[in-house]
Amino acid sequence: MPFNVTSILFLIFFGLAACKDFRGSTEEPILITAIDTAYTETLYFKSEDGLRITADLYHIKKSAPIIVLCHQAGWSRGEYKEIGPKLNALGFNCLAIDQRSGGAVKGVDNETAKRAAEEGKSTDYIDAKQDIIAAIGKAKDLYGKKVVLWGSSYSSALALIVATETEDVERVLSFSPGEYLGTVNVNERIATLNKPAFFTSAKNEQGQTKLLYDAIESDEKTHFIPAGNGEHGSKALWEEKTDNAEYWVAVKFFLGVE
Repeated sequence: MPFNVTSILFLIFFGLAACKDFRGSTEEPILITAIDTAYTETLYFKSEDGLRITADLYHIKKSAPIIVLCHQAGWSRGEYKEIGPKLNALGFNCLAIDQRSGGAVKGVDNETAKRAAEEGKSTDYIDAKQDIIAAIGKAKDLYGKKVVLWGSSYSSALALIVATETEDVERVLSFSPGEYLGTVNVNERIATLNKPAFFTSAKNEQGQTKLLYDAIESDEKTHFIPAGNGEHGSKALWEEKTDNAEYWVAVKFFLGVE
């Protein structure tokens, strides 16, 4: 079949568009195909009450599992700026969200919290539950499968509750959970959790962590206590933290990777 100049230019343009490695940010729906390229992108979606959530998508491939990453108090999705790519290397897509309760960390502002304040919405810890649920829904829309849910500090308490209540969560990781949710009794709310669950914390937090570990009925659960002092929340995995290597060994074992 003969090609003229117009045809060639069209094919070049179409080829570049089809092979585009999406980076930066978008507010448009993302279509992930079975044949895709690894990329990181900031995207937006709405929480249950209409608040717009900002999230970073660390994508490797459509067929890989998806982890929803939730940050600790006063922070943002920046908590996973270093962790997300490492989880990619282990074979997991990741969606790190800004919950409405938080601030800045590692140079990343919490855009969701800023919007919530501007719109006069409550930003108590428990209010972020709907943001986590919305993120699970977004992850399932993108990848068509159940998610691994990962929480840090107050969001780890929420993650345990959401994992108990939501069929779309297949397993949960909880870093430094505790009774952080005011009048909501976490111990009681997670009693029927019957999914694979990973609990850890700093060494001096192991008592409050064990209370929640003991509360769930799952027979596939892990309570990792570091040999060193450890750290509060997911920052235990940051390279700058002395005991990060032992946490990574425990996480990889729970996730079933080497």
